[in-house]
Amino acid sequence: MMFEAVDRSGTYATKYDDAVRKFGTDDLLPMWVADMDLASPVCVQDALIKRAKHPLYGYTVYPERYYDAIESWYAKRYGWQIEREWIVPCYGVVPSMNFAIEAYTEKGDGILVQTPIYPPFVSSVKHRKRKVLENVLLYQDEKYMIDFADFETKAKEAKLFLLCSPHNPTGRAWDRLELEQIIKLCVENNVTIVSDEIHADMVFRKEHHVLGSFEKAQKHCVILNAPSKTFNVAGLNTSFSVIPNARLRRAYRLEQDKSGITNGNPFGIEALMSAYEKGEVWLEALKEYLLGNIYFVKTYLEEHRIPIIPVETEATFLMWLDCRAMGMTHENLVQFFIQKAKLGLNDGKSFGECGDGFMRLNIATSRKVLQEAMQRLEKAYREKK
Repeated sequence: MMFEAVDRSGTYATKYDDAVRKFGTDDLLPMWVADMDLASPVCVQDALIKRAKHPLYGYTVYPERYYDAIESWYAKRYGWQIEREWIVPCYGVVPSMNFAIEAYTEKGDGILVQTPIYPPFVSSVKHRKRKVLENVLLYQDEKYMIDFADFETKAKEAKLFLLCSPHNPTGRAWDRLELEQIIKLCVENNVTIVSDEIHADMVFRKEHHVLGSFEKAQKHCVILNAPSKTFNVAGLNTSFSVIPNARLRRAYRLEQDKSGITNGNPFGIEALMSAYEKGEVWLEALKEYLLGNIYFVKTYLEEHRIPIIPVETEATFLMWLDCRAMGMTHENLVQFFIQKAKLGLNDGKSFGECGDGFMRLNIATSRKVLQEAMQRLEKAYREKK
């Protein structure tokens, strides 16, 4: 199966059309926003084309087939049998996270997050006047681990824990024992867990453990997911929550209903159903391709002796780069990538102060583009020396 970067010009793609505003120049390779430059599977394309040929695009309900597709995907991929009533459709994981914050906490309550972290985890807490309780992950031997002593201390003050599983930006796929310890500490301290699992399908050489599949977690958790990262359909604004506990589900639905979200996106619904029903073979081929991209970047940096260490990437198509050996201040590092290397990466400090000296690279593109990016980086580094 071939994977080539698709020309996205003229499609209003955030990664490209918003790059000038973000980076202040139009001569760089944008490798920041977490979507892919690779085409969605043909089954999704065909489903959308078929739906587009119908000349009406009005209010749309979620059909039984939508729920069946989600249930079957979880049973087949993760061995978790979920019930239809647990599924609550929405239009995005971040909005769902915000509904959960409103549903389960009040102003001033503590919400636990693990930094470095995808920025909306922190901004959503702050916007709603809750208290950010920061459990900084430990960086050891090019891999991130949980500081459980600190986690336990912070859990005593928290009402809610926003878990990122797999973790963005560090690329960790949490082990079963790590998740069991998280659940134990949260249950003991009556902390509700909201688990963002949008990258669940993009785990390499490991198993993803859905938090809700742990029996002890089911009364205490909300699972957030979407086909958007997996099948590159983020612009179709279709996601869902899985909430086994009826009390938590009622509270969540109340907040979502207040927002006025009652109808689905007709194209997003079609994309989800076709992807989950027919996209598995494509996904496995994609994962092998992306794993090759990760290996390519790691090998290139090593062979050309560029002092950047890629953190071990167990999941996601986002590489977390340790650039501290470059010998620059963080501000100079960011400018080096933009002005010298002509590469548009995500600034590590946007994921928290502990991201100082790090950058996030999106490798979900063609090998040809990645090679160009590495060559630009090498040239800029040689000229810097």
